[in-house]
Amino acid sequence: MRLLVCVLAALVLPVDAMAATYVVVIEQMRFDPPTLTVARGDRVVWINKDLFPHTATADANAFDSHDIAADASWNYEARETGRYAYSCKLHPTMHAVLNVR
Repeated sequence: MRLLVCVLAALVLPVDAMAATYVVVIEQMRFDPPTLTVARGDRVVWINKDLFPHTATADANAFDSHDIAADASWNYEARETGRYAYSCKLHPTMHAVLNVR
């Protein structure tokens, strides 16, 4: 049993060690980049550089930042593969897509 746990841990650790962090800047009523592709396990950080709050809310409720205040950030770990269209609940004209592979 102990050998099996060690083997499984060795298989999992390299994947975790390779996780990356990506930044989406919210500025001028836009998400930049408007489309982002990441790997499962990667982290995405939304940074709000506008003077008022925004959200990053997936259309299918996969994630919801709630209000991100001006000069604040919110991060999300991409755990499930898929295509996630998202928008700002406070400003419905703001749209973007997060692709998780």
